[in-house]
Amino acid sequence: MELKFGLATPSRLWSLDWPERQAMASEISAAGFDHLFMADHVSFRNGSGTDGFVEVAALSQLHPSLGVMISIYLLPLRHPLPVARQLASIANIAPGRFTFGVGIGGDDPHELEVCGVDPRKRGLRANESLAIIRGLMAGDTVTFEGREFQVKDAVIRPKPKIPIPVLVGGRSDAALKRAAEFSEGWIGVWCSSKRFSEAVHFIDLEASRLGRASVPWCHGYQPWVGLDTGSDSKAESAVREAMEKFYQIPFEKFARYTPSGTPKSVAEQLAPYIEAGCRLFNLKVCCEDPAEEAALGAELVTEMKKLAA
Repeated sequence: MELKFGLATPSRLWSLDWPERQAMASEISAAGFDHLFMADHVSFRNGSGTDGFVEVAALSQLHPSLGVMISIYLLPLRHPLPVARQLASIANIAPGRFTFGVGIGGDDPHELEVCGVDPRKRGLRANESLAIIRGLMAGDTVTFEGREFQVKDAVIRPKPKIPIPVLVGGRSDAALKRAAEFSEGWIGVWCSSKRFSEAVHFIDLEASRLGRASVPWCHGYQPWVGLDTGSDSKAESAVREAMEKFYQIPFEKFARYTPSGTPKSVAEQLAPYIEAGCRLFNLKVCCEDPAEEAALGAELVTEMKKLAA
């Protein structure tokens, strides 16, 4: 069984000089990761964030074959035409190496509000945007009259020579319907393996209803993980500290779905997701020494590939 693995952009990457960044990207590729991924936020909780397309463009130039992914891009915050232009541009500078993960946000409603977006309309905006973007990326001239967006005779050239796969994130049934209609896969987060299996089945049924049963689906899961070679407590402490700093809420809110321990132990904790239909794992690795993120992540990948063999 073939699995794909992504590593969250290492926390110290951008503090390195350019040759060291390239060396780290080579290390990550050699370790068995298919791509680097990163999040997208305009002003999350305390104002932190990074622009998905800016960072992924830089990441794509560090290595000639390592893939890159935005996971998850907050699509409702933007107008679909500039997003389509960015997609066409990244397809030109990193052909066949980019995966577009999209979601609607909501963990911090203020982030939507400061961007002038009604949080209640974020799902509608995402659906309309995806409909417009898919047409543009196919090379069509798009006219669309929606409740949030209206475009007339819109064209984006050149269209990507290699289609860009779209994966939709989210935990609700509305997100699963969005994935079935507009994507090539779903990215789950903070859910049990049982819920993951139910989501895959839900998408299969909905996709069949929409005439999309033949899509070569690649469903994924995106966990934070705490890793240490010998100390479970150090592994949990590392991921606890990192998550509380980022989300600014108690770790207990996430603990149930946040594996920690040795690479072998964490692989065993994630194994049920493979059985549930997961074929892509985006790993946010946390450890006591940030310099070990890639190496410990590589050990986890090795253990998971053994389980999938």
